[in-house]
Amino acid sequence: MTHLWEEKFIDCRIENTTFEHNKQGCHLDTVEENDVLIYLVSFLGSLAVLPGNIISALFMEKIGRVKIIGGSMLISAGCTFLLFLSFSQSAIIALQCLFCGVSVAAWNGIQVVTVELFPTSKRATAFGLLNALCKLAAVLGSSIFPSFVGVTRAVPILLSFAALVCGGLVALRLPDTRDKILQ
Repeated sequence: MTHLWEEKFIDCRIENTTFEHNKQGCHLDTVEENDVLIYLVSFLGSLAVLPGNIISALFMEKIGRVKIIGGSMLISAGCTFLLFLSFSQSAIIALQCLFCGVSVAAWNGIQVVTVELFPTSKRATAFGLLNALCKLAAVLGSSIFPSFVGVTRAVPILLSFAALVCGGLVALRLPDTRDKILQ
């Protein structure tokens, strides 16, 4: 598709050309109609994290880090699986907000458990290793998922669901660090 308009070609002869659905101006780098929606959805997802942060902070000591991590990941897996049942844009946005609000509790629990599991002398190395693994997984996920989205939406949903369920079950096997003296 090229962006040519008849009024741009004054004193020119245009042969064998048809102009359909003409829009005025340059649409290569201006705001499209759905750009505002993209930012709004991102804002709502970021806003949904706030209640999750507050709830996880209040219940981290009462429920326990391991149960918060495992439970949050399993509930996040349920949110991911519910994407199969969502056919409207508002349902998908609501599930994204629910996912963001629930999954942040797992991240908070992981941060606390990581500090409590590793001794001070090895903590920086452990954080570096875990962050490197997270970055590698993010790069792999960002490059692999788009190739599946074009084929079917089932593959990314099932991969995310399986990863979250496995992560939640493995997290429940972590040692409980409540009431233990830090090294």
